[in-house]
Amino acid sequence: MMSVLEIKNFSKSYGGGKYAAKDVNLSVEAGDIYAFIGHNGAGKSTTIKSVVGVLDFEEGDILVNGHSVKTEPMEVKREIAYIPDNPDLYEHLTAIQYLNFIADIFGIDADVRRQRIESYAKEFEIEDALNDLISSFSHGMKQKIAIISALIHEPKLFILDEPFVGLDPKAALTLKNIMKRMCESGCAVFFSTHVLDVAEKLCNKMAIIKGGSIIVTGNMEELTADKSLEDVFMEVTEHE
Repeated sequence: MMSVLEIKNFSKSYGGGKYAAKDVNLSVEAGDIYAFIGHNGAGKSTTIKSVVGVLDFEEGDILVNGHSVKTEPMEVKREIAYIPDNPDLYEHLTAIQYLNFIADIFGIDADVRRQRIESYAKEFEIEDALNDLISSFSHGMKQKIAIISALIHEPKLFILDEPFVGLDPKAALTLKNIMKRMCESGCAVFFSTHVLDVAEKLCNKMAIIKGGSIIVTGNMEELTADKSLEDVFMEVTEHE
């Protein structure tokens, strides 16, 4: 199976010899919904921000569909979509203006973008709010707009940092269903979360990171065959 995301011997330090991530190796394949789990400060966000090109890094490489984040950043950006834990949107725009702006960046045809925006807006039940200013939206509404904007160009790799924070239960279910559909069509999803029961039910693979290093990685079904993900997480993070 082709690796959509390959993290190879990746390390990132912020100076002073302290590593936020140290010798991280991960492979996310087409069809994977991959959970990236760890305590606050474990290195999740540092790793994710390096994958999407927000942070530079010193050691190793990160490949998306064979393209290096370091040497082919524009090719990588065409293939991915990223939603941070607290997305910053252009709040002086209406939702539809913002979505069209993102579609313009990716060169999405007018008819195609209209169809995609209408479809996702209907799924998230926000059709009536598309002409409202983003500044008037709640955190959950902004999250929905961020998700739709990320999906407009049909990314091959969907990367999310704590995606379910701020979403109501129905919107969270909608997002889970979208993730499953993407993976059925040969894409991959890689996301960090503290909600372990969601990760256990939704994901087929996972990695646990502690102190900047991966301490467990593997198939979700095998790792949770005789215990919950919460039990696995507490065992390995307490005893490492």
